[in-house]
Amino acid sequence: MGISFWQIAIVVVLVVLLFGRGKISSLMGDVAKGIKSFKKGMSSEDNNKENIDSPENKDEDSESQNK
Repeated sequence: MGISFWQIAIVVVLVVLLFGRGKISSLMGDVAKGIKSFKKGMSSEDNNKENIDSPENKDEDSESQNK
């Protein structure tokens, strides 16, 4: 007694009628922008961690502390 194709089709038609095609496409565009922003933030966070943990930065930090 799972969900049939016709039940899914009816729900899709109702959603399109209620919100309109333009509203749904703009909503999906906003979701895509959010995902891209999240991925960009995660990759920049990973790059920052690599830069902090690299031995080159540790040498620079110790030299600046000795001055």
